[in-house]
Amino acid sequence: MPQLDPNPWFTILVFSWLIFLVVIPRKVLSHTFTNETTAPSAEKLKSNVWNWPWH
Repeated sequence: MPQLDPNPWFTILVFSWLIFLVVIPRKVLSHTFTNETTAPSAEKLKSNVWNWPWH
């Protein structure tokens, strides 16, 4: 039964986990966003009060 032969399957398993644990996290963590967020200004925006006619 070729499915029970661990020779090719174990190496595929080891290399796939090696890629998942070493290569992919480095690529994800090194990603930089193009739109950097700016700090909100100190002054608050004036909001208009909207009175609803509740009848």
